[in-house]
Amino acid sequence: MTDGWVVVTGASSGIGQAVAKRFLDNGHRVALLARRAERFAGLANDFGTDRVRTLAVDVRDRSAVESAFDALDEIGVLVNNAGLSLGLGPLDEGDPDAWRTMLDTNVAGLLTCTHAVLPRMRKAEAGHVINIGSLAAEYAFYGGNVYAATKAFVHHLSANLRADIQGSGIRVTCVAPGMVRSEFALVRFGGDQDKADALYKGINPLTPGDVADAVLWAYGTPAHVNVNYVELMSVDQPFGLALSRGTQERNTQ
Repeated sequence: MTDGWVVVTGASSGIGQAVAKRFLDNGHRVALLARRAERFAGLANDFGTDRVRTLAVDVRDRSAVESAFDALDEIGVLVNNAGLSLGLGPLDEGDPDAWRTMLDTNVAGLLTCTHAVLPRMRKAEAGHVINIGSLAAEYAFYGGNVYAATKAFVHHLSANLRADIQGSGIRVTCVAPGMVRSEFALVRFGGDQDKADALYKGINPLTPGDVADAVLWAYGTPAHVNVNYVELMSVDQPFGLALSRGTQERNTQ
């Protein structure tokens, strides 16, 4: 659809890295945004600096985001993937600092990136904003609270953004995966590998590549087709994520 840059946030690992590789494998130019730019060396070496732009950017830093986007010429796709979950427990036992980090990254960071790219897309009368949501936004589970609420924001913003840009030629998609095996759980549990592994006990979860395939499929539909929402989960995952506190505690001890 476009020769412009595909911008992927949170691209240093997991879903973001898998999405970046999918677009690169399909001939696109990809700009990778993440705080840990040292992880990009392999992709730059594999595909060349003419097709890979690596940008050490924290999406919580509005001026850094705007400067990074200004360094690119045409931007055809924005994949808002940067996000995290910190902790897993009831709200009254939560950490307010962790809440702020999730809100600043999952909500404000996504807004900042989207706000920076939309004027360019409007001018081009084309473009695609793809937001990575979560099943946590749709189905309640023990300990989800603030993280789930940030992803509900992503889902509703995606729908409302479609209303805002109606007739502009810009497409908006929200891709909502269930449990994915990546560094995500490790971050959630503060680096505790045993707890991260226990979260997937008895489940063969999605891979980052599974989610990347959904992203690329949504992008690859004809220009007049807008894929509003994609939901995917492992066949092993309990539908609805209706896990009790006792179940979670057994799995993470």
